[in-house]
Amino acid sequence: MGKKKHSGENERKEKKQQQQQDPEYVEMPPGWKEPKFTKEDNPHGLVTESSFATLFPKYREKYLQECWPLVKAELSKSGIKADLDLVEGSMTVRTTRDAFDPYMIIRARDLIKLLARSVPYEQAVRILQDDYACDIIKISSLVRNRDRFVKRRQRLIGSNGSTLKAIELLTNCYILVHGNTVTTIGPHQGLRQVRKIVEETMQNIHPIYNIKTLMIKQELAKDPKLKSESWDRFLPKFKSKNLSKRYKPHKVRATKPYTPFPPAQPLSKIDKELETGEYFAKEAERRQKKSEKHQGKLDKNTEVSLQRKKEKREKEYVPPVEKSSQRKQSTTSSSVENTSKLVKNVKKKLKRLQTE
Repeated sequence: MGKKKHSGENERKEKKQQQQQDPEYVEMPPGWKEPKFTKEDNPHGLVTESSFATLFPKYREKYLQECWPLVKAELSKSGIKADLDLVEGSMTVRTTRDAFDPYMIIRARDLIKLLARSVPYEQAVRILQDDYACDIIKISSLVRNRDRFVKRRQRLIGSNGSTLKAIELLTNCYILVHGNTVTTIGPHQGLRQVRKIVEETMQNIHPIYNIKTLMIKQELAKDPKLKSESWDRFLPKFKSKNLSKRYKPHKVRATKPYTPFPPAQPLSKIDKELETGEYFAKEAERRQKKSEKHQGKLDKNTEVSLQRKKEKREKEYVPPVEKSSQRKQSTTSSSVENTSKLVKNVKKKLKRLQTE
């Protein structure tokens, strides 16, 4: 009996572990649509008032002022009142007596949260539909190094947002990478796929691998024969390759043998004197040695100072640098030309005087 009980407990534990590892999601039958919740389903309304508020950054103030009349009009259809406080920088939503859907206040809370996170109004309003939900993935805690985090976030976006656009088309979700978070809006299955891609990208797995698998799965889903079969044989299997061929580091550090004892203490001044024998010498001898050392230092300093003074004196007697002989020649030639011109001028004037 004891053995049977023990085996039954083990089976239960194994089942629990399998359920935790591979969670099974309930799939909706094709063509199924949930009936819309109307006022006839809850004619008496809600019992108490519920409200939610969120803060928004300063740079979103202008945009929220422009789109707030549209937000109020959309929420008033479900009996929810929306307030925008520009002084405190907050948005508030609360239920009224006209409200009939108890879950609509949760959707309104998600709407103002998305608007505060720089999501445009056209995309944020989709959260009020029954088939849509939102997910905010925090990616800052997944990578410690800041430079590595920026590179992986850029890898998720791709060149000119091409990678992000491909993920949006495959998952039918709107994705916004903003700062340290990734905001997604779409169906529940798409949100699950986007979360997986984002988390694996931040763990250094390129998003192109997940994009390829999603494309293959979409093609396989069109074939009704493969519905009950396993798709593992069609899906690509990517293995991480270590491309570095260097097995040893460039600098091999020589490890010292381990010793449990601490290193030897450095010798003190008295210990050094005991080794040399100076400790036992007479006081006069010690004074004499000290004075000799001091005198040697003074002699050195005096020699240096005398040398500097000598250099200063000699500088005064150094003759200045003579100018080049070319300049002299040029000056002499110019002077000769000037004299010849003067002689010519004087001769001309004499001739004029004679003629007159």
